[in-house]
Amino acid sequence: MASFSIEDFVGDGVLKELIPKLLEEGWDDVPTLKIMNPEDMDAINMTQHQKDALEIRTYLHDRALMQYGDKLEASRKSLPELLNLSTEDLSSQFGMRRGHIARFTDRNNKCTDPLPKSYGLPARKLTVTPSRSNTIYKMQTIRKSFCRSSTNNDRSLEESLADFKIKDGYIFKGIVAAGPAEPRACGCIQPPPVVDNVAPYSAIENISVQRLTPEYKIGMERLVKTKTPPMKASELWRDKPAVLLCIRRPGCIMCRAEAHQLYAKKPIFDALGIQMFAVLHEHIESEIKDFWPRYWGGVVVFDRTMGFFKALGGGKLLKDKFLSGFVFNPRAIANYKRAKSMGIEQNFKGEGEIKGGLFIVGPGGTGIAYQFIERNFGDWAPVAEVVEICARLKNQQLDEGDSSRSPQEHK
Repeated sequence: MASFSIEDFVGDGVLKELIPKLLEEGWDDVPTLKIMNPEDMDAINMTQHQKDALEIRTYLHDRALMQYGDKLEASRKSLPELLNLSTEDLSSQFGMRRGHIARFTDRNNKCTDPLPKSYGLPARKLTVTPSRSNTIYKMQTIRKSFCRSSTNNDRSLEESLADFKIKDGYIFKGIVAAGPAEPRACGCIQPPPVVDNVAPYSAIENISVQRLTPEYKIGMERLVKTKTPPMKASELWRDKPAVLLCIRRPGCIMCRAEAHQLYAKKPIFDALGIQMFAVLHEHIESEIKDFWPRYWGGVVVFDRTMGFFKALGGGKLLKDKFLSGFVFNPRAIANYKRAKSMGIEQNFKGEGEIKGGLFIVGPGGTGIAYQFIERNFGDWAPVAEVVEICARLKNQQLDEGDSSRSPQEHK
């Protein structure tokens, strides 16, 4: 799976010299960089070779083929020209393996879900010299316009989510969700029960957490050098809503795949004003270094007492054994194959039986808006549900802001 490190993304090609400019302009993480449009490229005076390189590397990143980035870029060919090459040319000129050629030439089969066009950030209409403040203004503008349009038009959100397909088998209760409970070993083994009610806010607000990484930006140190003091979890969402992805084990192939898929949608969450955190219940430094920012570029926090994981299980840890929870569970095996097809590496370090999940928490003390429980190993919270709940939170904030304004301010 392709890394979310900017340095890995640009490689040794012509985009490398642009890194200082990208940092200055706010194009400082891979998901945001991948949605640059032609006007954005012109705004920072990218050459045609650099534009072609970005298009090639974005295409390769979606297909976990970044190892060919430098060679393909050095050919000075555009992406359409490369896609029209024969199998023999791709193999002889770039050393591409047969399986990789099939993945490269299949224009529809991506290892990651692309960002829907309806969520793309608009090109900046610059009236002054480009700067990071303009990029921030651009994010604020798209956030307001997106959320307000979904408030004024009941169908706009559904239309915007049309590119996200929720597959059959999920139980969506509006606030608590989990994967299907399929019988295991021909019905001889029953899946563990999961809670039906959202965890009380009191179960998570006072959990002691410790930041292990910052949010990834270009040129940033890989880990927090100075050990940060523990803090209450409620500090994480004091001012802004937050998505908290509770990772069962950072070396797990399925956990890495889920984290990668969710973080790839970072521009959407940025536009909605949502923070992103990954929560670990073990602190193994080598595992964190392998996990961040390759599979997750957001903040990583350590939950020493496993409070978030207990909250997902209704007050106790939701656990499963390898034999009954994976070997005899067809749903877990399907989840593993899905992750394996994305070209993700794995290891077996750490505790792997404690189930994870996902929380969406509103700002301040407004409570838990949504939680997803990993009933089967490798179950993912459907991205469409996550985005929809986040959009609702943003709409509530906008409505509350409008109601607090005086009639003169509305004019």
